[in-house]
Amino acid sequence: MSDDYLRKPFSLAPPPTVDDPQPTSTTNYTPATSTFSSAPVSPYLNYDSRFLQQAQPEFIFPEGANKQRGRFELAFSQIGTSVMIGGGIGGLAGVYNGIKVTNALSQTGKLRRTQLINHVMKQGSGTANTLGTLAVLYSACGVLLQYVRDQDDNVNTIIAGSATGLLYKSTAGLRKCALGGAIGLGISSLYCLYLLAQESNNTNSSPKFL
Repeated sequence: MSDDYLRKPFSLAPPPTVDDPQPTSTTNYTPATSTFSSAPVSPYLNYDSRFLQQAQPEFIFPEGANKQRGRFELAFSQIGTSVMIGGGIGGLAGVYNGIKVTNALSQTGKLRRTQLINHVMKQGSGTANTLGTLAVLYSACGVLLQYVRDQDDNVNTIIAGSATGLLYKSTAGLRKCALGGAIGLGISSLYCLYLLAQESNNTNSSPKFL
């Protein structure tokens, strides 16, 4: 099939009238071009794809299923992201501390490089483990609350953040445990306020039809 067919607009030939003679090979009909855009017609299908509705949902969800991922599905990406961010932050801090220590000890050459690598590996792994543990605790609390309350909202986020701080500092004494819970409560509350502000901006910026 030639490429000229793809560049031709979709057209419909008018049917012959009663007074017209029988169509022959010499009879010419003027094609009536449709009002649609001149997009190419698919040569592989027996219909014009321009007649299809374009405003269809991008994804197909099972009946009764939630249209967004729950906390359990998000837990894996959150934990992995926290570990990677912790490793990066700890690695940068290890480079800074390693340069500071080696300069103070006047170390050079292979000894300095070895000390720098040790600082990067030690501090990077430590920070990655810390953030990974916090992410695991937060995700576990969030999934448990979603299962118990049968809904996922900002209340789950605040409770999960507070419980994460309490559990992480639970072995450091009552005072540090309460401080960890307060820090978790503050961070989760700020995050919920940010989400509410984003939703409010999206609602105000959406067009309203009378």
